[in-house]
Amino acid sequence: MERSKETGYNSNEKKDTGDSDSMLNGHFDGMVKRPTSGPGHTATPQAPGVESGSHRPVASVKESWEDERSSVEDNEMRLPSLAAAYNSILRELGEDPQRQGLLKTPWRAATAMQFFTKGYQEKIIDVLNDAIFDEDHDEMVIVKDIDMFSMCEHHLVPIFGRVHIGYLPNKRVLGLSKLARIVEIYSRRLQVQERLTKQIAVAITEALQPTGVGVVIEATHMCMVMRGVQKMNSKTVTSTMLGVFREDPKTRDEFLTLIRS
Repeated sequence: MERSKETGYNSNEKKDTGDSDSMLNGHFDGMVKRPTSGPGHTATPQAPGVESGSHRPVASVKESWEDERSSVEDNEMRLPSLAAAYNSILRELGEDPQRQGLLKTPWRAATAMQFFTKGYQEKIIDVLNDAIFDEDHDEMVIVKDIDMFSMCEHHLVPIFGRVHIGYLPNKRVLGLSKLARIVEIYSRRLQVQERLTKQIAVAITEALQPTGVGVVIEATHMCMVMRGVQKMNSKTVTSTMLGVFREDPKTRDEFLTLIRS
């Protein structure tokens, strides 16, 4: 049986980009910097997303951590020009920005947009450094129904829904709240759901090097509800399966069954 029929979910396919210098989710060359476990011990970084018996890396989800992210100070400096842009939008819509109800709207909208995209100011390494623990646990860990809010990069309207994350530890576990923080960092940006799903999975793979990772997102896109086809009840489901979640149907089915229960 084909996997798409077996699981009922569309999995993001992984392709070899052929670009060895690209970066995955911000880790240089896709490698994880791990602490040594003892004197003289050198950990060998492993390319994230490389499945056993396969030399295909996860498709590049590029985000260079060398690029400086916006700081709070940067946002404050940019607020006047962003508010001016919203003022221009109001005028071009035929509105009067000077009427009482709209006087503060450009500033409110600018501040709101900066909040909606605050993930650009955050880095995974700052969130995870003190929350990875050595633990002799090799059974599946799942956190499901994580609320997610994002912005469609094509129309600048909301995407909202739920994220389900599961992984099989490889002697290392992540603080549970950090899984939600990873979702927050990548969702609070201009996004497409397919990329968001993969970024979350790759970030967990890079950080923990687990046996496998599965991520499923169910979301409503306001660009399909408020405009265009205007389908009120439509939902988009995307999945990324790495490691044994992709290779082993029983592991994948266990994960999909548990998140549906």
